[in-house]
Amino acid sequence: MALPHRSRRARARHPRHLTRTAAALAAALALLSPLGAVGTAGVASAASAAGQETPAADVDVQVNTQAALGRLSGTARGVNAAVWDAHMNDPEVASLMKAAGVGAMRYPGGSYADIYHWETHTAPGGYVAPGTGFDAFMGTVRATGAQPILIANYGSGTPEEAAGWVRYANITKGYGAKLWEIGNEIYGNGHYGSGWEHDDHADKSPREYARQVRAYAAAMKAVDPTVKIGAVLTAPGNWPDGVVGEGDAGDWNHTVLSEVTDVIDFVSVHWYAGGSDTSADAALDRLSGLPGELREVRNQLDRYAGADSPRIGIALTEVNTNTGGAQLTARPNGLFAADAFMTALENGVFNVDWWNTHNGADRITTVDGETDYGDMGMLSSGGCTGTVCEPAPNTPFHPYHGMKMTSELGSAGDTMVAAASSARDVSAHAVHRRDGRLSVLLINKNPDAARSVGLTYAGFTPSAAAPEVRRYARGDTGVTDVTGSGASASRVTVPPYGMITVTLAPQAGTGTSAAGTPGTPRLEAVTDTTARLSWAGASGAGRYLVQERDGAHTWVVGESTGTSVTLRNLPAGSTHTVNVLASDASGRFSAPSDPLTFTTGTPSDAACAVTYHRDTGWGNGFVATVTVRNLSAAPITGWTVDWDWPVEGQSVSSGWNASFGQTGRHVRVTAPEGSGPLAADGASTVSFGFVGANDGPNPDPTAFRLNGSVCSGG
Repeated sequence: MALPHRSRRARARHPRHLTRTAAALAAALALLSPLGAVGTAGVASAASAAGQETPAADVDVQVNTQAALGRLSGTARGVNAAVWDAHMNDPEVASLMKAAGVGAMRYPGGSYADIYHWETHTAPGGYVAPGTGFDAFMGTVRATGAQPILIANYGSGTPEEAAGWVRYANITKGYGAKLWEIGNEIYGNGHYGSGWEHDDHADKSPREYARQVRAYAAAMKAVDPTVKIGAVLTAPGNWPDGVVGEGDAGDWNHTVLSEVTDVIDFVSVHWYAGGSDTSADAALDRLSGLPGELREVRNQLDRYAGADSPRIGIALTEVNTNTGGAQLTARPNGLFAADAFMTALENGVFNVDWWNTHNGADRITTVDGETDYGDMGMLSSGGCTGTVCEPAPNTPFHPYHGMKMTSELGSAGDTMVAAASSARDVSAHAVHRRDGRLSVLLINKNPDAARSVGLTYAGFTPSAAAPEVRRYARGDTGVTDVTGSGASASRVTVPPYGMITVTLAPQAGTGTSAAGTPGTPRLEAVTDTTARLSWAGASGAGRYLVQERDGAHTWVVGESTGTSVTLRNLPAGSTHTVNVLASDASGRFSAPSDPLTFTTGTPSDAACAVTYHRDTGWGNGFVATVTVRNLSAAPITGWTVDWDWPVEGQSVSSGWNASFGQTGRHVRVTAPEGSGPLAADGASTVSFGFVGANDGPNPDPTAFRLNGSVCSGG
């Protein structure tokens, strides 16, 4: 029988790509030279000495091992498993997933979680396949060497039922199941007018969900205090983000987080690329919006959890292109899978789960000369659409090979580092391994042309030995070892619609510093112009450098012989991403700490004050009101208010009580013709409003200026 499919509500996003010229890359490397050698000079010199001309590469990729993006967790790569999937526990599944480095398996299957009763293995109103009970699932999890992510039934369950599942899993059976979500996509329960998620609660508001999360957490942790509880959030910029339901004080995320950050350990978000063009080719472009959306999730956690925010993780527990779209089992969705896994992991999540292990045939098309079965699974279910049938069950589709390619980069504990590509159709990801090796994944999204990629390095010098090379491209039946095929540390050719990983050993004497890795910096205090940071010290460290990062470019912003530093002269309302390096006695630098991102405030003694309030929203649009007070001793005639949007895709569509203009991210609002002066000493206010649009996340502006002077908030 055909297996269930999932409806999605998503929008198109405009691509934003990092483009660097060769000159810009050279300038960036020059700035980095005090911190580490650039590792291609020896290769280029050898070619020159031999009298060889090295043709220019099509694409420049810079890798900076001193710009950490975080460490791979044991649960980094994951997949969903559903109780309606008769092949869920086939022995081949465990062996395939183990070979791909899968560390997490999510159960009992998306929206089914909110009708599924674990003890009776039933889902009233849905189909449950034989052999898919919890113990059978855990057999597959253990054979894979993974961890379970379990979804407690919120829709038709109770805290007591969830606590009973914890007791059975961890006390009776000793499975050690740590990660537990409370419900699936509960914001889809009809509260906002559209409903696909089962929810028996009379009150379907976000406040009731938050109240229940507290009850579930208390009951489940009373059984096993070590379990980690996850709350469901919407992905910023995706419906119903920004929508305020009747009787609610705020939208889903802000309401839930305002009530639960003290009892949860992670949040769960889902990301489907969506858009009017549902192809995986288009979805590859839309991935450029994912980092901003994940950053906004962290901003929301920072707002409500404060100093406790770093304790709360982010899991992307469902990801794919789009339900009902094209190119789901085809090669471009394999490229998307690899790019999506690494993009999410590099932007602050500890777990990414593909939807789904098996899903079932649907729309039949032809893509890149192959049949696309319209199946959102990584493995074939063997199902049919009409007379067209999938290959034998558990035959890997292209997304499986895409996920497996990411396992060639590294494993738990290895450090993801910045890699910047000069071309929009070539993605680059890199991991600095604990043994000192560096692995780089290059994804060529061009279906028609191979791309020659020139590689440069900061903080890493490759040895002269030939790199290890793995490839997945047309003609390959799986990830293929092509070491010795001509790739070097400085030049790699990536086939059309293909992926290459290059793994390099460090040159002798340039490896890891004797100093350990510093702890992740903490924000101790922040003002409009300063930030005080501290971190856990590293063994063997003589001094520490604090670096700021923009893409793959880093520069030193602070230095200390202790474990704290105050950064000064920062612009008000500016965002910074920093990490810390330790230097040993010989001057060599350690691996970088995990990054910290923070935003400076606004001056408390400013001569003006601005309040920004989002009145309502609908996912990709909103209405806002801005109120301005003049706190100076003199009235102001002919005022202007300026701000910059935090992310691309935010804009003013129309407004009232003022004149509006926008260039790039910058907005300027001017007083309407004939308006009177803005009174001194805050004696009166002026307000204006506008309809805005957001193609992705919609964070509030961080700083406003009245006639060029920075204002305080509120």
